Amino acid sequence: MKPISIIGMGVSPDDLTAKHLELIKQADILVGGKRHLDFFKNYPAVKKKITGEINTIIRFIKTQMKSKSIVVLASGDPLFFGIASLMIKSLGHENVLVYPNITTVSAAFARIKEPWQDIHIISMHGRNNEHLLLKALAKENTIAVFTDPDKNPAWLAKLLLEKKIIDFNICVFEQLGSPSERINWYNPARAAKMKFAEPNLAVLKRIPFQPEKTKNLYLGMPDDYYERHNEVITKPEVRAVTLSKLRLLPNHIMWDLGAGSGSISIEASIFIKNGKIFAIEQKQERIEQIKNNKNRFNVNNLEIIHAVLPSGLDDLPAPDRIFIGGGGKDLEIIIRTACKYLKKNGIIIINTVLIQNLKAALDTLQEIKMLTKVIQIQINKSKEMPWGQRFNAQNPVWIISGKKEFL
Repeated sequence: MKPISIIGMGVSPDDLTAKHLELIKQADILVGGKRHLDFFKNYPAVKKKITGEINTIIRFIKTQMKSKSIVVLASGDPLFFGIASLMIKSLGHENVLVYPNITTVSAAFARIKEPWQDIHIISMHGRNNEHLLLKALAKENTIAVFTDPDKNPAWLAKLLLEKKIIDFNICVFEQLGSPSERINWYNPARAAKMKFAEPNLAVLKRIPFQPEKTKNLYLGMPDDYYERHNEVITKPEVRAVTLSKLRLLPNHIMWDLGAGSGSISIEASIFIKNGKIFAIEQKQERIEQIKNNKNRFNVNNLEIIHAVLPSGLDDLPAPDRIFIGGGGKDLEIIIRTACKYLKKNGIIIINTVLIQNLKAALDTLQEIKMLTKVIQIQINKSKEMPWGQRFNAQNPVWIISGKKEFL
């Protein structure tokens, strides 16, 4: 049995080495997609086209490799989201030789002259990886996406619009390496309406936040006034209600625990004129966002502290007010620790969308003898339709109040 050779084509035959070409020339059978086989029409080898039935191709190879020299032509690099992994699994390591080449991704980033060692790469080609894509969009700055005819750049753009992810542009590389190669940048709204030539690769690049000149500060400002992590921010209407429940006075000390983008702290400064606001946050990238938002609105009485709660509270002045925007799995211990410092008649407000955290917050506050109240708020916003408007519902939020009437 002769081992088959899997040769990476790069992005065009120009990327093939002399060794690659010699193997192709000597092959009895060439296996590949129509686009790749067409490059070698004049070669004497039998041509076997890869269609959607890849198992049929594997069975064919198994029957022919006993006596024939077989070369499989693969896009880019065969072991980089390519066919080689499946071939090795199906035929065995000892029966496959892999000849690498440049990847489509490396070629794409060479075209736009940008480094790519830190980018995130996802393949949507024949895969249902939408959950991985959404996860990457939440934290990565540059994402290369292998597309297919269904999950194409227009589909990607529509997904961004649907999820209200507004801080990415899309670069589409159409028919890379061919005479009809085309490379262009698009915003999602434009890309969603377009058709792109196959094959193509999409690169999603986060737009750096560019703060405008200092804005006037008011209650319930729009989300896009803030530098933030996608949609992870207390929504304007919820923010306004939350601040009303805090009952802030000019000389108060307030702790914002798990401050995120700092939107609650920023708008609390409307009421706290002579006191001090402390925003405590564990994630460095969000610390930078709070700093930028603080500078944008000239909030001079806001101090930003990088700490993992419930640590980082010992050296702070005792608070009159505490806000916790979620708290995650550590909510109970954060509440217990924070409330030890809360002044008499102090108020703690906890916002959560999780049923488990609603129960945890109430149980904990009642156990430590705080007076509690709960409201639920749900915002519905109008959305334009082709011949009218409808309402889009946001997640309901529980706003839990606790008051300390003892020392």
